[in-house]
Amino acid sequence: MKYWETIADNLRKAGWNCGCISSTDHEGRQFWVVAAEREDAGRFVVHADEMLIASLELQAAIHRRFGLE
Repeated sequence: MKYWETIADNLRKAGWNCGCISSTDHEGRQFWVVAAEREDAGRFVVHADEMLIASLELQAAIHRRFGLE
């Protein structure tokens, strides 16, 4: 299992709905968008040049918001 898959799995176990897509910008560069939402907590959306970086930033944003370590 890849590290970003572990992050998504852990978020799902904590009740989050997660998803990701890749796309390209107007110059043809690929980027990733990852999102997680939970009815009682809201929605988080992050984009980055790499899937792992986007996943780590999503995880960090959720942890910061809810004071998790």
